[in-house]
Amino acid sequence: MNPTFNIAVVGATGSVGETLVQILEELAFPVATLHLLASLESAGSSVMFGGKKLRVREVDSFDFSQVRLAFFAAGAAVSLSFAEKARKAGCAVIDLSGALADAVPVVPEANLEVLDSVPQPAWITSPSAAAVALAVALAPLKGQLHIERVQVTACLAVSAQGRKAVNELARQTAELLNARPLEPQFFDRQVAFNVLPRVGAEDAHGHTQLEQRLVRELRALLGMPSLKLAVSCIQVPVFFGDSYSVSVQSRGPVELPAVLAALDQAPSIERVEGDDYPTPVGDAVGQDVVYVGRVRQGIDEVEQLNLWLTTDNVRKGAALNAVQVAQLLIKHMV
Repeated sequence: MNPTFNIAVVGATGSVGETLVQILEELAFPVATLHLLASLESAGSSVMFGGKKLRVREVDSFDFSQVRLAFFAAGAAVSLSFAEKARKAGCAVIDLSGALADAVPVVPEANLEVLDSVPQPAWITSPSAAAVALAVALAPLKGQLHIERVQVTACLAVSAQGRKAVNELARQTAELLNARPLEPQFFDRQVAFNVLPRVGAEDAHGHTQLEQRLVRELRALLGMPSLKLAVSCIQVPVFFGDSYSVSVQSRGPVELPAVLAALDQAPSIERVEGDDYPTPVGDAVGQDVVYVGRVRQGIDEVEQLNLWLTTDNVRKGAALNAVQVAQLLIKHMV
């Protein structure tokens, strides 16, 4: 008889948390009892799982010794407040906030081997959606290219910042289409029909926390601590689905047929060929893969490879990756 596990999902009422619960059911994760947790404001609501409505309870009073594994999908402040409590109770932790500095980032398509050496109870980060997408696409290229530098422009959907951001884009769009005065609330200016060149506050050097997190995570996921990375995260008026313009600089000439073959054979990649190209709407949203298109050498440099990526940031980039890590992790917990 296969073992089952008591599981907790912290942040179960958020968009990532709800999707995570949905994927646990879709993938028939071996759940014995599922505990749904959230802040005081969200406690008392319910989420469907296994054909039943499960009541969401307050995380502050939860006893983590009741569960073997906890997903933290409620943001940095909640992870910093409760993840260590869970670990001390003997509970494995998969955090999606990036707030736990010593947690090990894992993307199964890129570095699943690290799970063999993670001490128990596991202390793991499911990386940012951008790091997941880039790691999935770049990991298979390591065997084909001597990667020296990667430049990324990340076009991020508002859903990365939660339901309030999604509601703000919807409200702004409606106001503008109805010729009503626009008063930004969640964002500091108009985001509808606009592009904001920064996501989050900048540090003294002009880099945002998300950009720095992406650099740290991608280096760790690819096992390339000295990889040179140039990253710009921009906010685009898209509800769901992140997209990335990626330029890879190789030490030697790019052999395009070998690169295409590596992408075609890699897990979780769907390559779009010919004069077609993938977009978030119509391709990526609701899907479990990273779409890759416009794969080409540089105009002037045969050592340069350019790609376009798009993926569902909430599903593939966040919730699905966390559950896939958990599927591998429980093999070490039996």
